[in-house]
Amino acid sequence: MKPNRLMMGVVLALGWSLPAAAQDDITVGFAIAKSGWMEAYDTPAATAAKIRIDEINAAGGLLGRQIRVVEADTRTDRAEAAKAGLQVLDDGADMMVVSCDYDFGAPAALAAEAEGMNSFFLCAEDVKAGIQGVGPNSFSSSVLAPVQGATMAEWSHGRRDARTAYVLEDTFIEYNKGICTGFEWMFPRLEGATIVGRDTFKNDDASIASQITRIRELGAEPDVIMLCSVMPGAAAAVRQLRAAGVGSLILNGSAVDGSYWLDAVPDLSGFVLPVQGSIHGDDPRPEVEAFNQAYLAATGARPASQYAYPGYVLIDLWAKAVARAGDLDGAAVTAELEKMRDEPTTFGPRSFTDALHHQNTALMQIVEITGGTPARVDEWTLSEPVPLDVLLN
Repeated sequence: MKPNRLMMGVVLALGWSLPAAAQDDITVGFAIAKSGWMEAYDTPAATAAKIRIDEINAAGGLLGRQIRVVEADTRTDRAEAAKAGLQVLDDGADMMVVSCDYDFGAPAALAAEAEGMNSFFLCAEDVKAGIQGVGPNSFSSSVLAPVQGATMAEWSHGRRDARTAYVLEDTFIEYNKGICTGFEWMFPRLEGATIVGRDTFKNDDASIASQITRIRELGAEPDVIMLCSVMPGAAAAVRQLRAAGVGSLILNGSAVDGSYWLDAVPDLSGFVLPVQGSIHGDDPRPEVEAFNQAYLAATGARPASQYAYPGYVLIDLWAKAVARAGDLDGAAVTAELEKMRDEPTTFGPRSFTDALHHQNTALMQIVEITGGTPARVDEWTLSEPVPLDVLLN
C-alpha cells in the first residue's frame, strides 16, 4: 500500500526507501456516494469504471503498472465529500473519481485540484464540473445537460414536426436548469418553432395542478412539453400530466433513463429522452451490448440506466492520456486530454479543449416509452456545439 501524505513527508525527510509495492502500483481514489440518494447514480458508474480498470490490468496495466482502487463514502453530503477527497489522497490516490453531480462531487474534486491532481466526475453534466467550477485538471466524460435539451429540441422538430413547446422546469438541481437552457437556446432557432409558455415546480411538490391549468389555458395543446426534471418529481409530474388528459409528447433528459420508475405511470406512452447508449439490448453498436453483458457478469444485473456508461469512458480516456503523457502528473495528463478530438470510445467519440472539459455535442441514442416499454427508436447528433456562453447561463 502507498504511504499517505504524512508518511511520505517522513520518508523523504529521513531518506528512507519506499516499499516496492508502493512504487509499482497506480492508485485511483473513488470519493463517491456509497449511501444517500446519489448512490443510485454513483454506484453504477463506479462499477463500470472498475470494469475498465480490470480490463486494463488484465492487458498488462498502465505504464507497466497495475491499477488499484481506494474508496471513501461521501454519504451524499457536501461536507463528507470534502473529507472523502482528503481520505483517498491520504490513501495514496494518483487520480480522483468523484460523484456524478457537481454540487456533491466538487468538494472532493477541489481537494484533488489543490494537489495538482486530475479528477473526473463520474457522470456530471453541469459545466461547472470541470474548469469553470473546479479548475484546470478536472473533467467529466458525460454529455452536458444543455446538449441533452438541445438534442431534444432538434430531434422533436426534425422527426416529430414539433412547432410549439411548453417548458416545465423542476428547480431542484442545476442539471434540470441545464436541460431547459439547452432546449430554450435551440428550439426557437428552428424553422417555425415557438415556445408558447414556461413554468417551474419543485421536485417534492405534491401537486402541479396550477401548472397543468396554465398549459390547458393555452387552448391548443403544445406539440411537446420539455420536462426538465429528475426522479421522483419527474414521475409525479408525468403521472399528473397524463391523468389530466394532457397528451403532448413529453421530452426529458438522460437522468430519467431506465424502467425502474414506470410502475408509477402505468402504460405510459409518448415520452422521449436522449441517452449515451441503450441499456435495452437494442443499441446498434455491438460494443455497447458487449459492455452490458460485462456489467451483467460483474454484478448479476444489466445496467439500470445509461449512467453506468460515463464511468467506463472516463477511465478509458484518462488511461489513454496517461499512456501518451508517459506520466501521472496532472498537468501532463490534462495536456493530453485537451488534445483529444473525436477520440473513439465504446459510447461514441469524445473531445476536450483547453476551454471546456465536457461534451458539448455528442451522438445520442433516442429512447421512447410506448405502452410502458422503453426502446431505442432513433439516434441524433446535435448540429452544432452549444456555445460556452449558453452553457454558463
